[in-house]
Amino acid sequence: MTQPAPSHPTARPVVLLTGASSGIGRATATELAGLGYALVIAARRADDLHALARQLDPSGARVLAVPTDVTDDASRRALIAAAHAHYGHIDVLINNAGVTIEKGWWWDDTDPLRVLRVNLEAPIELTRLVLPEFQARGSGHILNIGSVAGRAATNGMYSASKFGIRGFSLALRRELLGTGVHVSLVAPGFVRSEMTASARLPMPGPEVVARTVARVLLQPRPETIVPRLYRPLVWLEGLFPALGDAVVQKLIYRRYDHSSDTNR
Repeated sequence: MTQPAPSHPTARPVVLLTGASSGIGRATATELAGLGYALVIAARRADDLHALARQLDPSGARVLAVPTDVTDDASRRALIAAAHAHYGHIDVLINNAGVTIEKGWWWDDTDPLRVLRVNLEAPIELTRLVLPEFQARGSGHILNIGSVAGRAATNGMYSASKFGIRGFSLALRRELLGTGVHVSLVAPGFVRSEMTASARLPMPGPEVVARTVARVLLQPRPETIVPRLYRPLVWLEGLFPALGDAVVQKLIYRRYDHSSDTNR
């Protein structure tokens, strides 16, 4: 029989979630709030973030919105401090904030390394900030949102960041074995979001990822690919990379070529 959630907000597991204002982050915030988690939601878009917090918890007791630039050290530290000031502790860190280069080729972009700063450097630095608390307590969960692009390379900068976050997650899990701190990677394929708006593919909504995140928080796993149909595709990519070349050339490069033409 399912037990009711504790009535006091700080008695609930406290989740710090980045990139919460849209897409997978917004769906995850909605899913976890519905399950009774206390949330600290972070994103750059302050208006959207505060509106989401009011929608999920008009009282303001269970959902705290903290506008944050995850690439800025002071902003990251202010986020952690705000979480501690409101709840007294953090139980779960979900590194979800992510960007890509949406038009053209990465080498034509004015700042391609911002993808690495948001998608890889920021999760590493936020993990460094919460780890002392988790290790001292002997519990905690770091859940990183990766991508199937971290198993089957497509965009140079985006895949570099997602290959990196996969390696970081799997290695960190081993480094923390026996400490009581869990590390998980959830790797989505294409789902509907602002980032995939230009992709002409049938895609489920971000809720499928949010539900997977909720399950992994209850039953920690090292790595989960979602939707499930991408699992055999990742396996095939490893065995027959030429097949992946053909798929990428047809579905991905065509868009880049078109974008490059229109931008010149």
